[in-house]
Amino acid sequence: MSTNVTKTLSGEDLFKNVISHAKEYGYIFPSSEIYDGLSAVYDYGQYGAELKKNIREYWWKSMVQMHENIVGIDSAIFMHPTTWKASGHVDAFNDPLIDNKDSKKRYRADVLIEDHVSKILAKADKEIAKARERFGEAFDENQYKATNARVKEYLDKAEEINTRFKNALEENDLAEVKQIIEDLEIVCPVSGSKNWTDVRQFNLMFSTEMGSTAEGASTIYLRPETAQGIFVNFLNVQKTGRMKIPFGIAQTGKAFRNEIVARQFIFRMREFEQMEMQFFVRPGEEMTWYNHWKETRMKWHLSLGLGKTKYRFHDHLKLAHYANAACDIEFEFPFGFKELEGIHSRTDFDLKAHEQHSGKKLQYFDPELNQSYVPYVVETSVGLDRMFLAVMSSAYKEEQLEDGSSRVVLSFPPILAPIKAAVMPLTKKDGLPEKAREILDNLKFEFNCQYDEKDAIGKRYRRQDAIGTPFCITVDHQTLEDNTVTIRYRDTMIQERIAIALLRDLIANEVSLRKLLS
Repeated sequence: MSTNVTKTLSGEDLFKNVISHAKEYGYIFPSSEIYDGLSAVYDYGQYGAELKKNIREYWWKSMVQMHENIVGIDSAIFMHPTTWKASGHVDAFNDPLIDNKDSKKRYRADVLIEDHVSKILAKADKEIAKARERFGEAFDENQYKATNARVKEYLDKAEEINTRFKNALEENDLAEVKQIIEDLEIVCPVSGSKNWTDVRQFNLMFSTEMGSTAEGASTIYLRPETAQGIFVNFLNVQKTGRMKIPFGIAQTGKAFRNEIVARQFIFRMREFEQMEMQFFVRPGEEMTWYNHWKETRMKWHLSLGLGKTKYRFHDHLKLAHYANAACDIEFEFPFGFKELEGIHSRTDFDLKAHEQHSGKKLQYFDPELNQSYVPYVVETSVGLDRMFLAVMSSAYKEEQLEDGSSRVVLSFPPILAPIKAAVMPLTKKDGLPEKAREILDNLKFEFNCQYDEKDAIGKRYRRQDAIGTPFCITVDHQTLEDNTVTIRYRDTMIQERIAIALLRDLIANEVSLRKLLS
């Protein structure tokens, strides 16, 4: 067996390589590429579509199949336009926008400030990491933060900026937001200058028209989130499903936002997919459930084995107009820690707003309390495309092998891998292809498998490594004699001889939902 040594890649180098690999191996293509593409819109290729489907299904089964009090729906993208007035999106779905006069580049003002704060906190983290290494088990991180002058200065500065920024946002004081950018001497990443325009608000919804004639058409919106499709169907689901509070409604689907700064590959796109669950609870019990779902959702992310240190919670500085508590689960992408999933206590804002605008009651009669009330809601919302990027960037590895050669491997959790097994005849003759096809035909009812007979066996292994296939099954002349095959494991490259009859159970065990979630 070869000993593989992983080449350490991080930051921009890793990100560039992931983007390049995603296109070369059929994961993600720029949309409409033959027409030079469309900014911040991407197509998922043959393997990308499979990986995306597997992530979606893993979320759905974990959320719906594993919880008897959560059901799923699929609401329409087009909704009555009053929906978005009621939800606050028409009036409040804005981002603060700022332009640099020299580069002519446009930025989100909040992102510029948050990135500046992140750099300050990174300096503090670096000092803390050095101290931890120096003091070992005796290290008391909280005491060190409170007593080390340099670290304390970094942390105090970050808190001061965050407090000032939070106050400016809450008061919608855009002049103060600009002043913060100027006081911090934040420069344009492109021009390096501090020549900024005033900050202004920008609504993120796409609008279109519905109707047969221009005169009779009404303005409607492409939904900016999937949550409202759940809220307007609250009573439909509750009554037809005979649901008792607490219960949840889950949904996956496309949403659309006219992002000011769509960047970082598929991290921030104008057309994206969400996986959301709205959990309806008694008023007064929302914080208990909020904390429950924070813990539950973090466990789900950790079940994939991408690394515990890759995740952290981040409490919101500015609460959305509907929330009384909110946090993000952040993931360490190649470009730093960024939001992967949001968990929000939405209070009764949405249902009450839809009651007011529709004139229909959206209440639940609680037989235990013998009273009706508008439920409170705890939301979990994860970006499917961001999950895809998190999985892809964590899985991507470049390895130097003992024989001097190298390989690129996508070490996906087997349950998410687009292709579970590749079946390969050693040669294209002597009945080996026929036997390989027989094995493939037996496995493909349960697993997405691939037949591969082109090139030398070593080259085929490398190709499957780059695709992320966990198992390669090689059919050789001995197979015809004793019905055994060589199975090669992607991550270790170990090869072993096993009976064909054992293949199905071996693969099934590795891709088992039970194995990951139990």
